[in-house]
Amino acid sequence: MTTVPRPADTTLGELRAAGWRSRSVKEELRANLLARIAAGEAFLPGILGYDETVLPQLENAILAGQDVILLGERGQAKTRIARALIGLLDPWLPYVAGAELHDDPMHPISPLGRTIEAERGDDTPIAWWAAADRYSEKLATPDISIADLIGEVDPVKVAEGRYLSDELTIHYGLLPRTHRGIFSLNELPDLAERIQVGLLNVMEERDVQVRGYRVRLDLDLFVIASANPEDYTSRGRIITPLKDRFGAQIRTHYPEEAATEIAIMEAEAVVFEADAGGASVPVEVPGFMKEVVAELSQLARRSSEVSQRSGVSVRVTIANRETLGAAALKRAVRLGEPSAAPRISDLPAVVASTAGKIELETLGDETREDRVVEKLVARAVVNVFNRHFAISELVPLIERFEEEGLEAEVGEAVPSRSHGELAAAVSELGEAIARLDAGESPAGIASAVEFVLEGLHLNRRLNKERRGGGIRYAR
Repeated sequence: MTTVPRPADTTLGELRAAGWRSRSVKEELRANLLARIAAGEAFLPGILGYDETVLPQLENAILAGQDVILLGERGQAKTRIARALIGLLDPWLPYVAGAELHDDPMHPISPLGRTIEAERGDDTPIAWWAAADRYSEKLATPDISIADLIGEVDPVKVAEGRYLSDELTIHYGLLPRTHRGIFSLNELPDLAERIQVGLLNVMEERDVQVRGYRVRLDLDLFVIASANPEDYTSRGRIITPLKDRFGAQIRTHYPEEAATEIAIMEAEAVVFEADAGGASVPVEVPGFMKEVVAELSQLARRSSEVSQRSGVSVRVTIANRETLGAAALKRAVRLGEPSAAPRISDLPAVVASTAGKIELETLGDETREDRVVEKLVARAVVNVFNRHFAISELVPLIERFEEEGLEAEVGEAVPSRSHGELAAAVSELGEAIARLDAGESPAGIASAVEFVLEGLHLNRRLNKERRGGGIRYAR
């Protein structure tokens, strides 16, 4: 969001003289979205992979003034989308200073806000509310009460002498306190049905009952909720009258292309760089290794052994990218190398960051989950390798192994310079890695060497043997 300085505090009379006009939050979102469209600016910067699917539907819902349900599996950016809508709000919004519901200066709804304006008139003090503070988020859990969302009688205020029927005795919940803002309710089906019933009037008639008496609150809200399709039918459900009050239900999805998955991974993953003995050790991830990480998630989403009902989150991709970076950094520091790059021999590390984030269709022995991940990793490597190379192009390299009895010793404990010496000694291997975006660093070259050798092994052109901390490739 563009940083706009906070306007100076003013009064109601000065605000009127300046020509300020109030508008609902949905009108505000609509006007700012139209301005963004007219300027050719991105709707929600940072939301990737939804340009042709989710975002056009969300644009229509906002322009139509509809509340929205985002329906999709875990890790599909539903919460990120809701939070990104803050960018469509005005940077600052005036409200009646001292009013707990941030009342519109032209139309106060709280008893305190109305009292202040009645007593002060044009001298009513006006403060400013930042856009980021106008967003509230609640994770729906079975223990949420009506008091949390709407409000409850405050016993302290009653003890001070007010009557129970007095609106000033109410301690307002999260929904009223988000008046004139965006309210996000995550995992809506997990909200108890009796609490969902309590939201019906809030979303439609704005008529709230607290402890048996009615409080008329003309709340101005844009509501966006999220739900998991599995929760829709299993752990809980959204009651039909509440679903009817949401104007749009939009289905989210996982990245449909590996390039989008990589872009999200690079935007979200932690960037590793260590200070070892006063020297910075950066971690460079070659493009083909990024492809392997993305391909692993894409394959898991199509695997019959992985439960597709629970989904395979993009968080799996991000965590695997970070795990590989950590493994490469650890090796570089241990071997005293100036830079690090993940290798094929680091891939066993992603079992730990993948296994806990996927669910299998049927569980067998305790190691089965590890085996499923290992098979997916191998398929990811061979798929990416076959996109970069045709086996016929590498026949001269294969013949070097066959005719000369060439053996290649690599592995996570082998220094990068040894990989580089191998590539220099075997010109055909050097030519193959020159076709990859490995960079010029020894660490990048080592990563490319292992990728080519592993690809030949998975295509059954080379044998592979593990020896202690090393790997031997030969015919």
